[in-house]
Amino acid sequence: MARLVWIIHGPNLNLLGRREVAVYGKTTLADINDRLENLGRDLGLEVRATQEDGEGEVVRAIHAAWDAGAAGILINPGALAHYSYAVRDALAAVSAAGIPIVEVHLTNVHAREEWRHTLVTAPATTGQVVGFGPASYELGLRALAGRVGSEPRG
Repeated sequence: MARLVWIIHGPNLNLLGRREVAVYGKTTLADINDRLENLGRDLGLEVRATQEDGEGEVVRAIHAAWDAGAAGILINPGALAHYSYAVRDALAAVSAAGIPIVEVHLTNVHAREEWRHTLVTAPATTGQVVGFGPASYELGLRALAGRVGSEPRG
């Protein structure tokens, strides 16, 4: 039976493919979700994805993943990673319950503006993947699969 993994995309990620293409690329969020669903199948994972723009919505998505019995969470909190203690606390609660969390960012936030260097969410996660564009998600899902004990297919 496939292990359930929740993918949570934060604010503005629905604009991928047309938002600041020079920074974020031409890959759309739908493209990323399709890749993750296919990779998830290969890894023996059931992938459920959601995109939320509001801080409270992201917190509720984290809670929903826990309530649904998710084996792990892959999250790109977007800008919320830099200042949202509410998101950080929700992640910490889930992490303390033994659910692994991998945080991803499309760009290398540490090579960008100074304010992006601080990630308040980081201490509440199992690990992070940053700077590899859409592949950050795929690398993150592979790392998460190793933590949730998925069974590769094929």
